[in-house]
Amino acid sequence: MAEDRSPRLTWTDEDAPRSGRFDDVYFSRQDGLAETRAVFLAGCGLPDAWRGRTRFCVAELGFGTGLNIAALLDLWRREGPPDGRLSLFSVEGFPLTRQEAARALAAWPELAGAAEALLAVWPGATPGFHRLDLPAFNATLDLAVGDVGWALSQWTGRADAWFLDGFAPATNPDMWSDAVLDGLAARSAPDARVATFTVAGAVRRGLAERGFAVEKRPGHGRKRERLEARLTGATAIPDRARSVAVVGAGIAGAALARAFAALGVRATVIESDRPGAGASGFPAALVTPRLDAGDTDIAALYAQALGRAAALYAAAPGAVIEAGVLQLEQAPRDAARFAKVAAQPVWADGAMAALDAAACAGRLGEPVGSGGLWMRDAMAVSPAAILEAWLGDAQRMTARVARLEAAEGGWRLLDENDDEILRADSVVVAAGWGTAGLAADLSLSPVRGQANWVEGVASGPVAWGGYAAPTGAGLLFGATHDRGEVDGGPSDEAGVRNLTTVAARLPELAARIAAAGPAQARTAVRATTPDRLPLAGAVPGAEALFVLGGLGSRGFCAAPLLAEHVAALAVGTPSPLPADLAARVDPLRNAIARPLVQPIARADG
Repeated sequence: MAEDRSPRLTWTDEDAPRSGRFDDVYFSRQDGLAETRAVFLAGCGLPDAWRGRTRFCVAELGFGTGLNIAALLDLWRREGPPDGRLSLFSVEGFPLTRQEAARALAAWPELAGAAEALLAVWPGATPGFHRLDLPAFNATLDLAVGDVGWALSQWTGRADAWFLDGFAPATNPDMWSDAVLDGLAARSAPDARVATFTVAGAVRRGLAERGFAVEKRPGHGRKRERLEARLTGATAIPDRARSVAVVGAGIAGAALARAFAALGVRATVIESDRPGAGASGFPAALVTPRLDAGDTDIAALYAQALGRAAALYAAAPGAVIEAGVLQLEQAPRDAARFAKVAAQPVWADGAMAALDAAACAGRLGEPVGSGGLWMRDAMAVSPAAILEAWLGDAQRMTARVARLEAAEGGWRLLDENDDEILRADSVVVAAGWGTAGLAADLSLSPVRGQANWVEGVASGPVAWGGYAAPTGAGLLFGATHDRGEVDGGPSDEAGVRNLTTVAARLPELAARIAAAGPAQARTAVRATTPDRLPLAGAVPGAEALFVLGGLGSRGFCAAPLLAEHVAALAVGTPSPLPADLAARVDPLRNAIARPLVQPIARADG
């Protein structure tokens, strides 16, 4: 049974929200906004604290109605640096629904712009990290749904300011424990500031013991006092602009270009041919997660990745061809496995549904002989539309990167003749199978695959070992998996294999494909890892060198989220990925890279 995460919300006679779980109000309807501005914004020295900064990070314990964040966004838009980026992190153990938050925030019409932006991206109550885009404010919010101790242990950012806004220590002691204060201190940037309404002695002593200078200040309204604290003995590190080069222009490179742009960094994308010349160049792609009924981290990783991909593709014009993918059972054990997957708490309500054979047949329009798993948030997408949207504003160069050479303050990217293509402070290698030539010890293996497509044939997106994906004009089907192969183009023999794969599960669809006439074909080489998990992070032993690769057949699902993780590491901003999940894709988990190696076969996606 899913854990009860409801705040058990009630409303006072003044229409103010009250938590039945903690028997306390979220704010006073008369002066809640004024209290937020006095206790948290002024209490953290805002806006003065971000003067001269282009990046600023605020963390909050107790997201509640979103009032503090809405007030902060309003202030940032009015008095933040024009080119600044605001990173927000907040924790909520018992989240409100969008409707409840909208009712609460309606009390403050002066915050309407910020409130509407928050409500537009308000997440569900699914446990885990949720990245919420607030582009009108040059801000992102990573909202952690779960216990505060867990959230702080998983967040890898460093806050310049903290809003401690949990319910009072007497009613919500877990929010003010020594473990939480330890986490706060560990995740504080130099010169970090803390503001809270409580003046409880344990909180004052706890902050002081962890290096903060603590002062009582006059309170607001009926509260006589409040606390301000500031980390001593450290000076804020000035912002420094960095140049970034991305090698590869497939889905990994395009996702990186988008992620860096969202951080205010215009990356240079280097491609040897054209965008999508490698495995990202088919007329359609399925965005599906890796399903794991036993490994909770893998399930959580792909659940978060699918949610992030769905949100970003929805915002890219023409990207989504059709939403929802049916995964058919391949073995008798899959029925029980799919039921377990559908019941995992990492998925939003209704996102996964185990279906019987009749329901599957109803979706596909022909008998299939087995049940399946309906993946509501999976989809078929247009790779060309995504690459165009995400690479459109990037600075691009056409060159074949053969070697990387460490240089003072960064890297030199060299061609086959050892001529310099570019210098950059940081480099991300995202060249598909070509990554193996630039970081030879990352345990990458090639898999050559062929897919075919025809026009005038329709089917919903479906996978079963083989797959069929609508292209908008027809149907893509396949694909072969020739492990260890890197050479060779399309062949009639591979096309026969693909049609035979369709016919084995969906004979009526196969007949329609065959009747449509000769199918077009294309081959590409994907890169895989021994544990079938991607590589996303710093290349071991190499300063300011990163990799996003080993995506296998899940690139369009995993790349958007993992690109944001890698970009955050390169720029020094908070990652959207919890630490435990980041460890599962860390390149150090299975290899020590020696990046200065031989020429690569390709330098594209």
